Amino acid sequence: MLTRKLGQTDLNLTVIGFGAWAIGGGDYKFGWGPQDDEDSIKSIHEALDAGVNWIDTAPIYGLGRSEQVVGKALKGIRHEVILATKCGIVWDANRTVSRHLKADSIRREVELSLGRLQTDYIDLYQMHWPEPDEIIEEAWEAMVKLVDEGKVRYIAVCNFNVEQLRRIGAIQPAASLQPPYNMLRREIEEDILPYCQESKLGVVAYSPMQNGLLTGKFTLERIQNLPDDDFRKTLSEQFQSPQLDVNLKVVEGLRPIAQRLDHTLAQLALAWVLRRPEVTSAITGARKPGQIKETAMAAGWVLDEWTVQQIEALLNKRDKVLAEANA
Repeated sequence: MLTRKLGQTDLNLTVIGFGAWAIGGGDYKFGWGPQDDEDSIKSIHEALDAGVNWIDTAPIYGLGRSEQVVGKALKGIRHEVILATKCGIVWDANRTVSRHLKADSIRREVELSLGRLQTDYIDLYQMHWPEPDEIIEEAWEAMVKLVDEGKVRYIAVCNFNVEQLRRIGAIQPAASLQPPYNMLRREIEEDILPYCQESKLGVVAYSPMQNGLLTGKFTLERIQNLPDDDFRKTLSEQFQSPQLDVNLKVVEGLRPIAQRLDHTLAQLALAWVLRRPEVTSAITGARKPGQIKETAMAAGWVLDEWTVQQIEALLNKRDKVLAEANA
């Protein structure tokens, strides 16, 4: 599979990465509903067999469950995979989730992650959210020390804006940024992607298929019947009106484009994200065997200009409808 160098590191990531959020399952605020761990492990192995060379997880995914499953899946082959996880979100005995960036909390988190992942180092350690904003420098300095100690190879961030990237860059530049990016969320095109290109930061895009919405497999009825512990049902704006109604129309507009090119909608969504030269890799999840085989096929697909323009017209129409609805 095609690889791209992550910023100024020596990590060469495949353009498709395995995202382990959904395999954390449900039973917490940002869960995806019931999940079978054996299906998760088989999906990870299938991704590796398809050529994917890196996995992105986080402690908060399933409140430790995702990291544990990834650790089991990589037993005996850890050295063959680039492993990324995160810090900055913790939970208590009551499963109440909160965001912490104090240095001592970061140090506790990395030790717990190393244990769950069954490894003695993390290739890419990412600050999950810049909250509380006023202490991102404290957290970043703690993460720099983890690199010095050999627990972490490179440090990076997620969900940062340009001003926050500049602030931590004064201490030490990040290896990469992980922002949300897909056809329905294009805000990073304005200033974040240009800044990353100028600063030689890697970009690993999450939710390239907007939590499954851009796969074309969702109908209004299926969304309404999602399990109550699936966060998309209540917390995702893209799955709520008025966005949902307009988004489903966009998906229907994309369907004939994908069919004309003999690809799936999921592959089209991934190829669209990867068309940007600033993007190093797109993170895509899989909850059961068979799913990653489909999405991995987008890795070498380069969209022609006419197709990009057709998609742009659809997305601009969507933005106009939503602007009028919110006026």
